[in-house]
Formats: sequence, C-alpha cells, structure tokens
Amino acid sequence: TGVTGTNGKTSVATLLFQVFSRMGHRCGLISTVQNQIAETIYPSSHTTPDAVSLQKLLAQMQQQGCSHVFMEVSSHAVHQKRIAGTKFTAAIFTNITHDHLDYHLSFENYLKAKKGFFDGLDKNAFALLNADDRHSVVMTEHCKAKVSRFALRNSAEFKARILENTVTGLSLEINGMEMHTGMLGEFNAYNLTAVFGAAVLLGVEPREALMHISAIHPPEGRMERVKHTFPGLTVLVDYAHTPDALKNVLQTIRHFRTGNEQLITVVGCGGNRDQSKRPLMASIATHFSDKVILTSDNPRDEDPDAILQEMKAGVPADERRKLLQIVDRKEALRTACMMASKGDIILVAGKGHEKYQEIKGVKYPFHDTSVVQEIINELINV
Repeated sequence: TGVTGTNGKTSVATLLFQVFSRMGHRCGLISTVQNQIAETIYPSSHTTPDAVSLQKLLAQMQQQGCSHVFMEVSSHAVHQKRIAGTKFTAAIFTNITHDHLDYHLSFENYLKAKKGFFDGLDKNAFALLNADDRHSVVMTEHCKAKVSRFALRNSAEFKARILENTVTGLSLEINGMEMHTGMLGEFNAYNLTAVFGAAVLLGVEPREALMHISAIHPPEGRMERVKHTFPGLTVLVDYAHTPDALKNVLQTIRHFRTGNEQLITVVGCGGNRDQSKRPLMASIATHFSDKVILTSDNPRDEDPDAILQEMKAGVPADERRKLLQIVDRKEALRTACMMASKGDIILVAGKGHEKYQEIKGVKYPFHDTSVVQEIINELINV
C-alpha cells in the first residue's frame, strides 16, 4: 500500500502499519521517520528509498514473512522512478498543497508527479482518494484501478464527522459508527478516515478496523505532546514544514483555546529548499499566534539570518511586534519556555521527529522534544 500527498503520508502509512500489526499480521513500514520490519527498526534517509534499495528492502520484508507493506510514495520517488517495477495493491491520496517547488519548478509539475503514481496502477489495485481535495479528480483521469473516496465534507464511501475536537483528542463518527482517539485536530480526522477506508478495502471488517484505530497512537513528531513537569503548560511538536501543514496545526490549536492563554509558535524554514514558502510560513504563524519566534530549521548551506529575513518579509508591518528572531534553535526554544506561563501553549514546528540539525553539511544531534524537556527541567530547578 502506497501513500502519497503533501501532508499526512507518514501518519497514514504508520497508522496502517500499527493497525495491521495489532491484528497479528507481520508488516513492513517504509517512511520518512523510519523503516521497519515487524519489531525491528532501520534508519530512514529518504521518504522513499532509491529503486535498488527499495527492492532490497521489500525482498527482506518478504523473506521475513511480511504479508503487508505500507510505504510513503513521494513526488520525487515517482518522478525519479524509484517505485519502477513495484506492484501496488493500493494507493492512497491524502491532499496536495504548496511544496517541493524548488524541485518540480511549478505546481503543475508537482501535480503531474503525484498523478503518475495513480497512472501506474493496474486494474486489480484500488485507489483511495480525499474527495475534499479538488485535485483528487486529476489523480484518477487515467487510473485503471478501482476508485474509492474518503471525506469529511463531500459525499464519499468512507465519510467521517467530527463530534468533538479538544486538546485531549477527537471523537469521530465514521460511516455511522463512533470512536474516540487521543490524536488531535481535523487533519488527523482525515488521516484516520483514510486509514479506516484502506483497512476495509484490504478486507478488514469495519467494526474491527475502528476498534484497532481507536487504540493506535500518532507517529513521533506529529502533533506530539511533550511530556514535562511544568504544570498547566502545553508544548506540541509537529513536523509542519509547509504553509498548509502549519496552518492546519495552528487552526487545530485555535479549537482548544479559551482566549486567556498565549500561543507561542517557534518556526523556521529549511535551507536549500523551496524559498517561496518562507514568507508564507511566517505570515501564517503570526496571523494565528500571539508571539512568534523565527529560528533556524535545517539551514544546510544557506545563511540562517538570510532565511529569517526572507520569512520576516511576509509579515505585515502591524504584526511584526509579535516577532522575535533568534537564529540558535535551542535559545529560541529556551526563550519560548521562559516567556510561557501556566495555561499557555507552545508550538514547535518544522522538524518533528528529526534527531539532527543540518548546518554546512554536518548533521548535529538535535531533537525538539528532548531539548524542550531538558530546558523545562533546567528552568524548574533554577
């Protein structure tokens, strides 16, 4: 089963892996966060491995008795033919928004790359698409596979409705059945509905699918609540590194807010990547937050100060009073924690699960969740 889309690939692939593993199947996972064969975890360097590495990994999974493999399929992977020769039983489309234009050069090329995945399916496969994304129609134009859809708003074979959306989780009704999960936000309602639809299409009885979905947990660094000892402070770490993903996360947090707390967002943009999204990211962050700290993400070969200046350019003059610029990411996180009071919410966006920060060709150890925990412990013990 391949999962493609701008946002949600890792979550949907990982959640499917968890569901089918819980059901007793031996499964494989190929994702941005990690590759996994049953309980054994292998490091991941790309969302989708190169063609030879992919076939080697699939061969290992087959040799070790895996019956199901769930993998992310990036637009780069389709365009570079990394998935050539791989036969998919199922393909899932989550959504498509502004990303990777540094590589694809135009949104049309990006869309075409995603579409190429569905063009390559045979008539025995199935395609599951987000009916609430208008671009899903394009995906099926030359698709030979059986097409099904999931949605929250439009009509679809797999239809969900949010009953409750709070800081403790989601209550959903999917195809007339109710479930609760500790996962947060509307975007996770989409992810869970996609997982439900895919499980049913892969032969799982609907009620059994929902029972297992209720028990699974989100992938690391995806709307992850940081465990710490400062009372009343909520710190969320999320991989949101596109304008749409950041907006989704911030809109989700807006649902939890009483209006009496501060929302402090710490965000940056990667170097040597799509520059056009930088001002958009800063604009979205300041629009939805009370305070924003612009900081380094993975600056790679670029000057981090220059990246922050490009981000700041997207913020209207009357909103700039909310902004701080702190290049050092650890200092930015420390400042956010020092600014926060009981009841406040801190969002740390952009790096999520990553355990490093890439600067001038060197990957230095850095994990947002661990760094925040360390800072809070230091501040409490001062």
